[in-house]
Amino acid sequence: MRLVIDVGNTQIYGGLFAEGKKDSVFHFRKSSHGGMTTDELGCFLRTVIRENGYDPNMVSDIACCSVVPDINHALVNSCRRYFHIVPLMIEPGIKTGLKIRYKDPTAVGADRIANAVGTTKLYPNQNIIIADFGTAITLDVVTGKKEYLGGAILPGLSISMQVLEARAAKLPTVAITVPAVSCGQTTEESIQAGIFYGAVGAVKELTAQMSVELFDGVRPLVVGTGGFAGMMRNRGVWDKLHPDLVLEGLIAILEMNR
Repeated sequence: MRLVIDVGNTQIYGGLFAEGKKDSVFHFRKSSHGGMTTDELGCFLRTVIRENGYDPNMVSDIACCSVVPDINHALVNSCRRYFHIVPLMIEPGIKTGLKIRYKDPTAVGADRIANAVGTTKLYPNQNIIIADFGTAITLDVVTGKKEYLGGAILPGLSISMQVLEARAAKLPTVAITVPAVSCGQTTEESIQAGIFYGAVGAVKELTAQMSVELFDGVRPLVVGTGGFAGMMRNRGVWDKLHPDLVLEGLIAILEMNR
């Protein structure tokens, strides 16, 4: 069994994969807020595997990507102590099959690399824009020649809500949801409409600009992923939805580096 873990700014997202299978047998989420010790992480991982009906001792490989450096030490040590495995961390120097065209290749987020690898595995020889709707919204461009060209980063839906709440005294906190209308008739409806349709419009505009700049105006395949991607269904934001894209990318990288 192979365990893959994506540590984001808001959540730890992971999955367990059977050998030779492309789909996870189960996946899990845990808040990544606050400091976590080696023992807390190790006990959590073994427990979540056991409670889903699998034997933690059957885990033979672990791959991790993380954008939270403060957790990395505990994460690596928890894998060593509780699984007796040195995890493969997605970092400069490992095999990804990508040609990184970023000005500073070491500055690309590990999750963005995993997403890019996942798309090249799913859609070989295609130009792709990955729209990841997580804590931040990231757009990443990968060519049919497996060149990672870069992308764009903008505030995610939850960050936008938190900023409004923190910086505008009279604005209430509202649920992040798909609004019924774009022209709200209450403050709550107006905030929901602004956050949701603002994100939809931003991603569409960035996709259009990238298509012109990089692909002579031909729109590449847009792959949606991330916790909020499902909310964007039928909005013309993405063509294909892959909620587990980062995990699939981690499995592909793990196989390349065996």
